[in-house]
Amino acid sequence: MQRLDPLPLQIMYRFDNEEIVAHRLAFFPSPFLEEFQNNPEIYLDDEMFAEVTMKNIVPFPLRFDFDSSDEIFQEIHHPKSHLTLGQYQNCRIPVSAPLTPYHFISFILRNFYNTAYKKYCEKISPFHLFFNKTIAYQENKIVCMQVPEGD
Repeated sequence: MQRLDPLPLQIMYRFDNEEIVAHRLAFFPSPFLEEFQNNPEIYLDDEMFAEVTMKNIVPFPLRFDFDSSDEIFQEIHHPKSHLTLGQYQNCRIPVSAPLTPYHFISFILRNFYNTAYKKYCEKISPFHLFFNKTIAYQENKIVCMQVPEGD
């Protein structure tokens, strides 16, 4: 029986009275591509798969976290909304606001599956809802990530 790797995405939101309280959005590319290693000819013509299995690609997880709790928040050191690259304990790149599921999935597709994104995603309707900004004043003065905003 063929082993299936778990889905590479985690999408978890927590709300309180329709207000976002927290989210964890993660992308975990599989470092174990056993099926590809055993039957590469099946996948070599698949543009989307080939883009993430090239030998020069090092798979690493990334995670967008948001927590509105003032007990956890520490300006610059632990932003309410932040991006973590790899598994580095203190890697918290400030993000201007929580991400919607649309913006998270669009980010993953555009940046990790670009060939397929360009080929198929023009048919996906844009999503025009956004969360409010949560970035602190000092976090906006260092390298940070901007999330799309509403008008």
